[in-house]
Amino acid sequence: MSNAYEEYMKQMVLPMREELTIAGFEELTTSEDVEEFMGKPNGTALVVINSVCGCAAGLARPAATQAVLNSEKKPDHLVTVFAGQDKEATAKMREYFAGIEPSSPSMALLKDNKVVHFIPRHDIEGMPLETVMQNLIGALESHC
Repeated sequence: MSNAYEEYMKQMVLPMREELTIAGFEELTTSEDVEEFMGKPNGTALVVINSVCGCAAGLARPAATQAVLNSEKKPDHLVTVFAGQDKEATAKMREYFAGIEPSSPSMALLKDNKVVHFIPRHDIEGMPLETVMQNLIGALESHC
Protein backbone atom coordinates (compact mmCIF):
# COMPACT_ATOMS: atom_id res chain seq x y z
CA MET A 1 0.00 0.00 0.00
CA SER A 2 1.40 3.39 -0.91
CA ASN A 3 1.99 6.07 1.69
CA ALA A 4 -0.28 8.47 -0.23
CA TYR A 5 -3.15 5.99 -0.07
CA GLU A 6 -2.61 5.32 3.63
CA GLU A 7 -2.55 9.05 4.39
CA TYR A 8 -5.70 9.60 2.33
CA MET A 9 -7.53 6.87 4.25
CA LYS A 10 -6.39 8.25 7.62
CA GLN A 11 -7.78 11.66 6.70
CA MET A 12 -10.99 10.26 5.23
CA VAL A 13 -11.93 8.28 8.34
CA LEU A 14 -10.93 10.95 10.86
CA PRO A 15 -14.49 12.33 11.26
CA MET A 16 -15.79 8.75 11.59
CA ARG A 17 -13.35 8.15 14.44
CA GLU A 18 -14.08 11.50 16.08
CA GLU A 19 -17.82 10.86 16.18
CA LEU A 20 -17.10 8.23 18.82
CA THR A 21 -14.04 9.71 20.54
CA ILE A 22 -15.78 13.05 21.06
CA ALA A 23 -18.58 11.08 22.76
CA GLY A 24 -16.06 9.54 25.16
CA PHE A 25 -15.05 6.31 23.42
CA GLU A 26 -11.40 5.31 23.71
CA GLU A 27 -9.86 4.10 20.48
CA LEU A 28 -7.90 0.89 20.63
CA THR A 29 -5.76 1.07 17.49
CA THR A 30 -3.30 -1.79 17.98
CA SER A 31 -3.55 -5.39 19.07
CA GLU A 32 -1.41 -4.41 22.08
CA ASP A 33 -4.00 -1.76 23.05
CA VAL A 34 -6.72 -4.41 22.94
CA GLU A 35 -4.67 -6.91 24.94
CA GLU A 36 -3.88 -4.29 27.57
CA PHE A 37 -7.53 -3.27 27.86
CA MET A 38 -8.81 -6.84 27.97
CA GLY A 39 -6.01 -7.96 30.29
CA LYS A 40 -7.40 -6.19 33.32
CA PRO A 41 -10.72 -6.44 35.13
CA ASN A 42 -12.97 -4.00 33.36
CA GLY A 43 -16.48 -4.26 34.81
CA THR A 44 -18.77 -3.39 31.93
CA ALA A 45 -17.58 -2.14 28.56
CA LEU A 46 -19.35 -1.13 25.39
CA VAL A 47 -17.23 -2.02 22.36
CA VAL A 48 -18.14 -0.51 19.00
CA ILE A 49 -16.65 -2.13 15.92
CA ASN A 50 -16.58 1.00 13.74
CA SER A 51 -16.73 0.97 9.95
CA VAL A 52 -16.81 3.33 6.97
CA CYS A 53 -20.12 1.98 5.64
CA GLY A 54 -23.35 3.92 5.54
CA CYS A 55 -25.04 1.91 8.28
CA ALA A 56 -22.15 2.78 10.62
CA ALA A 57 -22.55 6.47 9.81
CA GLY A 58 -26.33 6.64 9.85
CA LEU A 59 -27.13 4.06 12.51
CA ALA A 60 -24.35 2.41 14.52
CA ARG A 61 -22.36 5.43 15.68
CA PRO A 62 -25.43 7.61 16.39
CA ALA A 63 -27.18 4.73 18.16
CA ALA A 64 -24.15 4.00 20.35
CA THR A 65 -23.59 7.61 21.36
CA GLN A 66 -27.27 8.35 21.94
CA ALA A 67 -27.93 5.11 23.82
CA VAL A 68 -25.12 5.88 26.24
CA LEU A 69 -26.44 9.41 26.72
CA ASN A 70 -30.05 8.29 27.20
CA SER A 71 -29.58 5.18 29.32
CA GLU A 72 -29.91 5.50 33.06
CA LYS A 73 -27.19 2.88 33.47
CA LYS A 74 -23.81 3.45 31.87
CA PRO A 75 -21.00 1.04 31.09
CA ASP A 76 -17.76 1.52 32.98
CA HIS A 77 -15.81 1.81 29.72
CA LEU A 78 -16.50 2.90 26.15
CA VAL A 79 -14.04 1.57 23.56
CA THR A 80 -13.88 1.24 19.81
CA VAL A 81 -11.84 -0.50 17.15
CA PHE A 82 -12.06 0.41 13.47
CA ALA A 83 -12.62 -2.49 11.06
CA GLY A 84 -10.73 -2.10 7.82
CA GLN A 85 -8.49 0.59 9.30
CA ASP A 86 -6.99 -0.83 12.48
CA LYS A 87 -7.05 -4.41 11.25
CA GLU A 88 -4.86 -5.99 13.91
CA ALA A 89 -6.77 -4.31 16.75
CA THR A 90 -10.09 -5.39 15.27
CA ALA A 91 -8.91 -8.97 14.76
CA LYS A 92 -7.60 -9.11 18.33
CA MET A 93 -10.88 -7.76 19.77
CA ARG A 94 -12.87 -10.29 17.76
CA GLU A 95 -10.84 -13.07 19.39
CA TYR A 96 -12.65 -12.18 22.62
CA PHE A 97 -16.05 -12.59 20.93
CA ALA A 98 -15.99 -16.40 21.04
CA GLY A 99 -18.51 -18.04 18.73
CA ILE A 100 -19.67 -14.74 17.19
CA GLU A 101 -19.21 -14.21 13.46
CA PRO A 102 -17.19 -11.10 12.52
CA SER A 103 -19.53 -8.23 11.74
CA SER A 104 -18.97 -4.56 11.09
CA PRO A 105 -20.33 -2.37 12.24
CA SER A 106 -21.35 -4.10 15.42
CA MET A 107 -21.55 -3.50 19.14
CA ALA A 108 -20.69 -5.75 22.05
CA LEU A 109 -21.51 -5.21 25.69
CA LEU A 110 -18.95 -6.94 27.86
CA LYS A 111 -19.19 -7.74 31.53
CA ASP A 112 -15.92 -8.82 33.12
CA ASN A 113 -14.55 -9.18 29.57
CA LYS A 114 -17.27 -11.63 28.47
CA VAL A 115 -19.85 -10.76 25.81
CA VAL A 116 -23.29 -10.45 27.43
CA HIS A 117 -25.01 -8.76 24.47
CA PHE A 118 -24.04 -8.46 20.83
CA ILE A 119 -25.60 -6.39 18.07
CA PRO A 120 -24.39 -7.56 14.64
CA ARG A 121 -24.63 -5.63 11.40
CA HIS A 122 -27.86 -7.40 10.41
CA ASP A 123 -29.53 -5.92 13.52
CA ILE A 124 -28.27 -2.45 12.52
CA GLU A 125 -28.44 -2.16 8.74
CA GLY A 126 -31.89 -1.16 7.49
CA MET A 127 -33.33 -0.75 11.00
CA PRO A 128 -34.77 2.48 12.35
CA LEU A 129 -32.26 4.36 14.51
CA GLU A 130 -34.65 4.13 17.48
CA THR A 131 -34.75 0.33 17.20
CA VAL A 132 -30.97 0.05 17.34
CA MET A 133 -30.84 2.51 20.24
CA GLN A 134 -33.52 0.64 22.19
CA ASN A 135 -31.72 -2.66 21.62
CA LEU A 136 -28.57 -1.18 23.14
CA ILE A 137 -30.37 0.71 25.92
CA GLY A 138 -32.12 -2.52 26.94
CA ALA A 139 -28.75 -4.25 27.19
CA LEU A 140 -27.25 -1.40 29.20
CA GLU A 141 -30.21 -1.38 31.58
CA SER A 142 -29.96 -5.17 32.04
CA HIS A 143 -26.22 -5.55 32.46
CA CYS A 144 -24.74 -2.29 33.81
